[in-house]
Amino acid sequence: MASRVVATATVRAVRKKLAPTRAALVLTPAAVNRVKEILKGQDNYVGLKIGVKQRGCNGLSYTLDYVDKKDKMDEEVVQDGVRIFIDKKAQLTLLGTEMDYVQNKLSSEFVFNNPNIKGTCGCGESFNI
Repeated sequence: MASRVVATATVRAVRKKLAPTRAALVLTPAAVNRVKEILKGQDNYVGLKIGVKQRGCNGLSYTLDYVDKKDKMDEEVVQDGVRIFIDKKAQLTLLGTEMDYVQNKLSSEFVFNNPNIKGTCGCGESFNI
């Protein structure tokens, strides 16, 4: 499987539970639009894959990669024509999470608003559950 890192992501712990849905992950309209932009002209790829790896001062961080096919154990989320695949190691950490895309004068990044997180580092790149 071909894989190429797309972007880094920030994680925010949310105190309140987000509205329950059947999807493992919900994307905001801004996130859907950004994923469409990223995949435009990338005909070799079918979507983006979210993974989790050990990193940072709090232990875990999310990764975003291009993906050319769905792996057997991946969870697939299809929303507004966008396909997001969730690696089996990341599935439990993402339940009930909202994926957003935020732009300001200093940065542009995907933000995971996650109600499962117990703590994050100061910069928001790593978290623990």
